[in-house]
Amino acid sequence: MSSSTQNLIPQPQLGNTFGALFIGVVFAAILFGLSNIQAFFYFQTHKDMGISFPKLAVAWLWMLDALHLFLIVHCVYYYLVAHYADFNALTEIVWSFKVQIAIDVIIVYGVHLLYFHRIWIVGKGRSRVLLMAVGVIVTLASGVAIALIWAVYQCHVFSDLVKIEWATFMALGTITFVDFVIASSLCYLLATSRTGFSSTDSIITKLMAYIINTGCLTSVCSLSAMITCAVMPHNFIFLGVEFLVAKLYVNSFFALLNARYYLQPGPENSHFSDVHMHHGIYRPELNVVASQDEEFQGSRKNMFKHPGGVMHLTRSAVPHRPIEVTVETNSFSSI
Repeated sequence: MSSSTQNLIPQPQLGNTFGALFIGVVFAAILFGLSNIQAFFYFQTHKDMGISFPKLAVAWLWMLDALHLFLIVHCVYYYLVAHYADFNALTEIVWSFKVQIAIDVIIVYGVHLLYFHRIWIVGKGRSRVLLMAVGVIVTLASGVAIALIWAVYQCHVFSDLVKIEWATFMALGTITFVDFVIASSLCYLLATSRTGFSSTDSIITKLMAYIINTGCLTSVCSLSAMITCAVMPHNFIFLGVEFLVAKLYVNSFFALLNARYYLQPGPENSHFSDVHMHHGIYRPELNVVASQDEEFQGSRKNMFKHPGGVMHLTRSAVPHRPIEVTVETNSFSSI
C-alpha cells in the first residue's frame, strides 16, 4: 500500500485503544495466576474427599478462565503482532474477541448459579420466598446475557460496538444488580444463623464481611466498565476493564470456597485443646488407665464384703474407647 493511500485512512490512536487492551490482558494474566493459587489451595485442602460437585465446579471454572485468557491474548496478538501497522485489520473484529465475550458471559452466569446453589443449601427449609426470588432473578439474567452475545455477534467492525451500547449497559447493570441480590441474601441467611457462641458468631461475621467485600469488588469492576463505556465510547478502555470481570468472578468464588479455611482460628486460640476433630467427629481423649485404677481401688474397698474374705477382682470385659460425639456442621461447611 502506498504512503498516499495510507494517509487517506483514518489511523486510530493506539494508546487508548489497543494499548488499553494490552494493559487489560496483563492484569487479567495476574488475576489468572491468583486463581491458580486459590484452585491449588482448594484441591490440597480437599484431597481426601474424592470427586465432588464443588471440585468439579472449581475445575470447570478454571478451564473456562484459562480459555478466556487464551482468547484475549490471541486477540491482542492478532492486532499488535500479526497485523502490526495494518490499519485495515485494526478496524475489524477478530473471531477471538467475539468468543471471549461468550466465555465471559458463561463464567459470570455460571458463578451466579453456583452462588445460588450455596444460597439454596444454606436457606433450605428456612425461607422459600427468598430462594424463589433469587432463583427467578438469576434465571432472568440469563436472557440479558444471551441478548448481549447475539448483539456482539452482529458486529463486524469496532465502530459497530457504539450501536449496541444498550446491550452493554443492560448486561453490566444486570450483573451488578444480581451481585447485590446474592450478597445481601447470603448475608441475611448467615446473620439469622447465629448460634450465640462467640467463636461461631465471629466466623459468621467474618464470612459476611468476606461476601460483602468480594461482591463489592466485582460490582465496582462492572460499574467501572459501564461508566467508561458511557463516557468514552470511542476508545477501548471499557473493553480493557471488561477483560477483568470474568477473572474477578472466578477469584471471588474460589475465595469464598477457601474462606472457612482462612478464617479458622489457630490452635492457640482454641478453647478445646483436649479435643481433636477428624472428619466432623470430635474425639475427647479419656484417661483409660485412670478409670481402670479407680475401678481397682473400688474393688479393694469392697473386699471385706464378700463372704469368706475372698476378694474377687474383675475387670470390665468391654474395652474402653473414646467417646464419639458427632457434630452437624453442614450449614457452615457449605459456605
